[in-house]
Amino acid sequence: MSGAPEPPRARVLVREPIAEAGLELLRRRFDVDVDSASKLEDRLGEYDAIVIRSATRLTAELLERAGRLRVIGRAGVGVDNVDVEAATRLGIIVANAPESTVVSAAEHTIGLLVALARNIPQAHAALKGGEWARSRYGGVELADKTLGVLGFGRIGQQVARRALGLGMRVLAFDPFVTRERHRELGVERASSQDELFEQADFLTLHLPLTDETRQAIGRAELDRMRHGVRLVNAARGELLDEEALLEALRSGKVAGAALDVFSAEPYTGPLLAEESVVVTPHLAASTGEAQDRAGVIVAEQVAAALEGGLVRNAVNIPVVGQEDLEVLGPFLPLAARLGRLAMELAAGRVEAVELSYEGGLAEYDTRLLTVAALNGAFQGRVERSVNYVNAPLVAAERGIAVRETRQPSSRDFTNLMRVTTSAEGEEVRVAGTTIGREDRHWLVHALGFDLEIELAPLMAFFRYDDVPGVIGRVGSLFGDAGVNIANMAVSRSRRGGKALMALSIDHVAPAELLERFRSEGFDDARFIALA
Repeated sequence: MSGAPEPPRARVLVREPIAEAGLELLRRRFDVDVDSASKLEDRLGEYDAIVIRSATRLTAELLERAGRLRVIGRAGVGVDNVDVEAATRLGIIVANAPESTVVSAAEHTIGLLVALARNIPQAHAALKGGEWARSRYGGVELADKTLGVLGFGRIGQQVARRALGLGMRVLAFDPFVTRERHRELGVERASSQDELFEQADFLTLHLPLTDETRQAIGRAELDRMRHGVRLVNAARGELLDEEALLEALRSGKVAGAALDVFSAEPYTGPLLAEESVVVTPHLAASTGEAQDRAGVIVAEQVAAALEGGLVRNAVNIPVVGQEDLEVLGPFLPLAARLGRLAMELAAGRVEAVELSYEGGLAEYDTRLLTVAALNGAFQGRVERSVNYVNAPLVAAERGIAVRETRQPSSRDFTNLMRVTTSAEGEEVRVAGTTIGREDRHWLVHALGFDLEIELAPLMAFFRYDDVPGVIGRVGSLFGDAGVNIANMAVSRSRRGGKALMALSIDHVAPAELLERFRSEGFDDARFIALA
């Protein structure tokens, strides 16, 4: 006898070239088409995923016509060619490969630094032109000079490692990187930008581009730097006011600059005419290794998205560090279950959702857990597909306020997560934790009662008066319906008061059984599927 037919494999369109290893990874799991020639608007709707580089533009209009698209993989860092807002609204994951270029970008920065210090490109051009000009192109040593690093993320840290190897003193400013991390790398931590500007002989920029960092280096910042400073920018052209830099170069305030990026590219402006300026045409990530790495990383991200895994490099899902993820990972399915349970117990009447993290969890970035809880809460409750990407947007569109709180200690548990829904002055609260080496999901509070029961795909909840015979009666009714009870927990407010019974069951209970319970005088009876 043949088994059930296998579900159709997801389809992936690779629109621009990626590493063969990345293609092979995708082909082992999915149906893959490599096609850069066809009209994208005619084909995009046939695929579950698309892999692109920088040449393909995915507009809102295109994405709205791609009804089955679930993930966009960008083999590289920037996602300026993707309408991320539209993708988020449509529940499409956008993932990139930011770590793919770290080494190449750091090495290129060091190359620019050395070229700037020793006037290598200028001397090269002169000799190629027939001029032997040894005395004209004397430079300065890097050893014992101070390199200022503005922005101390992954690339900034790799640049610092290499600069230390050249005998430089490295001083970095980044308020979001701990003093301990600076100490681990042997890098001094500046207390302010001004301290960095005052001490740096060379300054290299490694900031992300945001509204706050756009033209982070302008006239005022250049004025605060030491006379004769040299600047390197292989990050984003918009970080630097090019007109202000030109003035500073001509006045001698800045002795030289090495630039790989510009505010508008291709760049044809006046900085090209300055002999003290070293330039390259946005080459920092342009190595074979970086391009290959980007292809493999993005293939892994696409596979994770299509197979229901965690997409670590998604730009429209909260991303947490690897160390945080090791702690938070087991709580993600728990968060989804608690979110769904709270929503079902509230019968979908929700005006606000509060996520509370207690104990050790409070020390971590819990945004992803909050998204997981919302994702669980809205499953089957709205008219469209909900996932980790658009769950927060679904809440916002419905006017549901979402709030996080943290408490560093928990009375009874090492880690505890609470989900509270509220509407019209009424609250529904559930809480859970993980237990044991297998991180089993335990419900420890529901509807005002403390209890302990392992969460299961099928649960039942009953509120009733605490009188003799109820537990036996529940067992009999389930037995008569042919539904096996796997686990049971009972809690009461006080002797003879109200009680809550929670059950996990092995099979879906028939609808008439629910009506039978309600007719027998239970205050409340619910069958809830958490799968």
